[in-house]
Amino acid sequence: MLRPDSAAYKRPLTRGYPVKVIASSLRKGNIVDIDSKLYVVMSAENFHPGKGTPTTQVDMRRISDGVKTQQRYKTTDQVERAHVEDHEFNYLYKDGDGFHFMNNETFDQVAVSPDVVGEQEVYLQENMKVRLSIHEGTAVSIELPARVTLEIVETEPSMKGQTASGSFKPAKLSNGGRVMVPTHITSGTRVVVMTADGSYVERAKD
Repeated sequence: MLRPDSAAYKRPLTRGYPVKVIASSLRKGNIVDIDSKLYVVMSAENFHPGKGTPTTQVDMRRISDGVKTQQRYKTTDQVERAHVEDHEFNYLYKDGDGFHFMNNETFDQVAVSPDVVGEQEVYLQENMKVRLSIHEGTAVSIELPARVTLEIVETEPSMKGQTASGSFKPAKLSNGGRVMVPTHITSGTRVVVMTADGSYVERAKD
């Protein structure tokens, strides 16, 4: 991989022949070409009604300006998927230029736009390993680990006799997020949460 500050790295790659795929195969992070504009897939869901035509609903973000849009296709409709390269990076820091990551193999660094990171920012942690999709020298999507460990900084105290099988209560995480946790969980406890929806998984084992 070339260094981000090299002329060759910044030179636009030829798009070549777009890969045509059926709509039902689209997944989060895929880059699609619609009317010569690139969109990153944020979510794709297939619907199979008892009667009628199966469809795929795709939520996308236009890379050029961050505008979000939604498209519904027949599951067998063909769409053009742009070529991207996926690489593993470590998160370093955030500044006015965006979020900075380093390629673990080449030590090259890349700045990622806040539009690309989006709401996932709250789960970024120093040295966290992520996957970046690179298109024509620019990071166009990011994939975080499915789970992260965070500390509970505020929640109601547990009541005597409550167990893990009890009801849930609201809690505040060290990243500022909110989560519903079992009633026996107390402040200071480290817990595992899903980055996709911020839901509680289990008490951390570390």
